[in-house]
Amino acid sequence: MFISPMLLETAPAPFSDPRYIFEPKIDGHRLIFSQQNGIVRLYTRHNNDCTRQYPEIASAQFPHDVVLNGEIACVDPLTGVSDSESVMSRFQAKKSDMITQLTGRLPVTFVVFDVLSYKGKDLRKELLIQRKEILAGLSLPNANFGVIPFIESAGEALFTQIQARKMEGVVGKRKDSAYYSRRHSAWQKIINWTYADVFITGYRKAEFGWLAAVQTDKCAKIRPAGIIELGANPTHMKAFYGVVKPLITGEDRDFVYVEPRIRARVKMRNWTKKGLLRSPVFTEFII
Repeated sequence: MFISPMLLETAPAPFSDPRYIFEPKIDGHRLIFSQQNGIVRLYTRHNNDCTRQYPEIASAQFPHDVVLNGEIACVDPLTGVSDSESVMSRFQAKKSDMITQLTGRLPVTFVVFDVLSYKGKDLRKELLIQRKEILAGLSLPNANFGVIPFIESAGEALFTQIQARKMEGVVGKRKDSAYYSRRHSAWQKIINWTYADVFITGYRKAEFGWLAAVQTDKCAKIRPAGIIELGANPTHMKAFYGVVKPLITGEDRDFVYVEPRIRARVKMRNWTKKGLLRSPVFTEFII
């Protein structure tokens, strides 16, 4: 049984509030675990069946039927932090032999943070704190399952710890919230952004996108670092296109290339293993 997940709004800054609980934000992908009549199915947030990709989760059996909401994580044993690229390697594997190989090499953990149905009862109208009590009482079927910890009230203190560990962020949830299968302000995320200064080396001809590059050494060499697709408003775009024409050096079917004279600051989730900006968001030009 698929249940559309409750999605997060974005808080402008870390906050503390006695009406909320606060959890670490796991860097993976959302998963709905459904066990109905003893049959387990796994779904992404967009209702894509991913049961085959995670045999260590799909093979689990609870004593009673249950629908759980959580995050698939692939935890680095050295840092204790989930590695999103490893998660994507698992998710994108489709062939049986590759799935078997990756299950041994990159085992996943299903980090559960909510229970939506249990023993045939729909729990979505129950208060979050009551659903948490039910979740805490479940016996987990194997070592690939975990329940996310939470604290009450002290969101800012938790965010400080998350920053120190270089984790993705914090989620604040109203204790008295029901479960809404849509984006709702009762659940809010605070992202632990990383910042970088980049050069803009080109722009996409079709939909918006600025090519970004970063300096690699003291000799001022630069290398490609990805595409900025978010954050620039009409004022930023007007300023950019108003000065970029004399800097054009060439073009191809998709991009116009420019001299690396325009600099910008971006915020991002982190650096990928290939040295690219992950989900960069433009914040300002650097003059």
